[in-house]
Amino acid sequence: MSVNNFIPETWSARLLESLHKQLVFGALCNRNYEGEIRQYGDTVHINSLSDISVKTYTPNTDIDDPEQLSGTDRTLVIDHGAYCNFYLNDVDRAQARPDLLEAAMRGAARRLAEDTEAYVLSVIIEQAGITGTIAAGADMYESLIAIKTALDQNNVPRTGRKLVVPPTVEAELLKDSRFLTAGGSIAEHALADGAVARAAGFDIYISNDLNGQLVALTEDGVTLAQQITKMEAYRREKGFDDGVKALSLCGAKVVLPDCVAVYTMA
Repeated sequence: MSVNNFIPETWSARLLESLHKQLVFGALCNRNYEGEIRQYGDTVHINSLSDISVKTYTPNTDIDDPEQLSGTDRTLVIDHGAYCNFYLNDVDRAQARPDLLEAAMRGAARRLAEDTEAYVLSVIIEQAGITGTIAAGADMYESLIAIKTALDQNNVPRTGRKLVVPPTVEAELLKDSRFLTAGGSIAEHALADGAVARAAGFDIYISNDLNGQLVALTEDGVTLAQQITKMEAYRREKGFDDGVKALSLCGAKVVLPDCVAVYTMA
């Protein structure tokens, strides 16, 4: 049977690589706690230490006893799954023509990426620590400054700030000379991978998944764990074809709420 020659590990890696290339929100998350995902419902433990006290030193005076550090244990639950299931006339022939199976994997990755993006965005909107509204017709560049200020007031590091906007917002910004010339010509700045521009301290990305929101975050703010846990070839029962199915499992969590802001245009 032709499916005996199918190499799951090879195609799982290619599917996951293609999936990652098509993510926007997923690509802006960190993978610090990805670990090894085996099944739906797995948990990853995230430990964070409490703040350490800094006290005034007085010469010739005993310092205080050391404080015991305490930590908070939070869990990242692998609670989202999606699969693809398609068939080919012959897996052996498809593998002999890598372009055919590659094209199938790219198509599957595109749909899985859409599913992952929707899931990660829902987590971000639900768990963001900073929220606000932008009035309809507002000066969009000034709105970016307001978002920047909100992050500054929450002591969010200025390095690595990202802003994801819908295409309509990008269109408005492109009409603004302050956006085009912020800190000099865009061409003079090295943009982060996938970013379309930089302004107000943000690398700016575009997403069609947004519905009137602007999302600002740093990589440390959101974590994502994702894996292709199953990749199988099989003989289709109701035909004379070979099928391929794959299962993608993931979990996302806002681990630093103050580093994630969601502003809704209203």
